[in-house]
Amino acid sequence: MFELVDTTLRDGEQTAGVVFGAEEKVEMVRLLNRIGIHWIEAGIPAMGAEEQVILKEMLKANRSAGMIAWNRADIGDVEKSIVCGFEYIHISLPVSDFHINYKLKKSREWVLSRLKEILKYTKSAGAKVLVGAEDASRSDNEFFLRYADTAAEGGAIRIRYADTIGCMEPFKVAETFQALVMRCPLPIEFHGHNDFGLAVANSVAAYQSGVPYVSVTSTGIGERAGNSCLEDFAGAMSAICRCPLHLNLAYLPRLTEIVRNAKMRKKHVEGGDQMITKDMRIGSVMVNYPETLEVLADYELDCRNCMKAKYETLEQAAQMHGFPLEQMLYELNDVISHGAEDAL
Repeated sequence: MFELVDTTLRDGEQTAGVVFGAEEKVEMVRLLNRIGIHWIEAGIPAMGAEEQVILKEMLKANRSAGMIAWNRADIGDVEKSIVCGFEYIHISLPVSDFHINYKLKKSREWVLSRLKEILKYTKSAGAKVLVGAEDASRSDNEFFLRYADTAAEGGAIRIRYADTIGCMEPFKVAETFQALVMRCPLPIEFHGHNDFGLAVANSVAAYQSGVPYVSVTSTGIGERAGNSCLEDFAGAMSAICRCPLHLNLAYLPRLTEIVRNAKMRKKHVEGGDQMITKDMRIGSVMVNYPETLEVLADYELDCRNCMKAKYETLEQAAQMHGFPLEQMLYELNDVISHGAEDAL
C-alpha cells in the first residue's frame, strides 16, 4: 500500500502571498477527489471562525478522501477541529532539540508528556489521531522512535516525519528510513520541503525505502521554498519507479490553474514577502533563532542579519497601517508577545 497526502490547502497556503478563496477551496477538494488523492490536509480550524465555516463546506464537498485538520498540541485547537466535524486530527509537536529548546523553550520529556495529554483528550472525543514530528530530520532516530512509541501507545494511527527545513538528500533519506521503518510502531508519512530542490527526489527515496505515505502539494507550493510537487512526484513514480499511482490526470490542469492564479495575486503588504504568510507562527522565532527554520549557518548566508532586514521591512509596513509590528504578529499568531510555549 502506498498513498498520497495532499497538503496544498494547509502547507500550500503558507506560501508567501497565497490565500485561496472559499469557493476555490471547495472546488479543490472536489478536484482532489476526482484525481484520486487518498488524504487531504484541509486546513487549520484554529485560524478562526471564518476558516471554520469554510472548512465545514469543504467537508461537505468531500466524497472519498480522508479529510485531516492540522493542529498544534493544544486542546483548544483540537476542540475547534472536532466542532468542525473532522474525523482525522493531525497533532504536531517538534522533536529536534533546535525547536524544543529555542521555539518551545522546553525539554524532550515535556514534549512526550504533552503528546500523551493531547492524545488522551483527542481520543476521548472519538477522533482518529495522526501525529506530526516537526523537524524530525534534525532529531536523532532514538528520540523520534520514543516519540513514535508514545504516539502509538496513545492510539495514533500514523506519524509524519517532517524534513521541515529541507536539509535531507536522497541517500540520507534512504539511510534514515531503512533504519526507522522496521522499528517504528506506526506507519510513517514523509513530509519533505524543497529548500535545496530535493523534495521530490527525497520523496521518491522515502517510497523506495518502505515509507507508505508521502506529502505533496500541487505545483510544489508551501512554506519557504515549498514542498514535494504532486505533478512531478506522480510523474517520477510512473516513469522512473514504474509504480503508477493510478491518478486521474485529466483534473490536474484545473487544479494547477487555481494554484497558479493564487500565486500571482498581489500581496496585501509590501515588502518582507517571504515572511508574510497566512500562518505567522514563524515570525518571532525566525527573527530570534533563524537556525530553527534555516539550515545554513549565519557565517554562510548571514541569516540573522537577513531576517533582521525583513523584520524591519515588516515594521515599516505595520507602521504605515497605523499599528505596532508586535501587535500585528501577536494578533495573527498569538505567539509574538507570549512565546510559542503559551500557544501550546
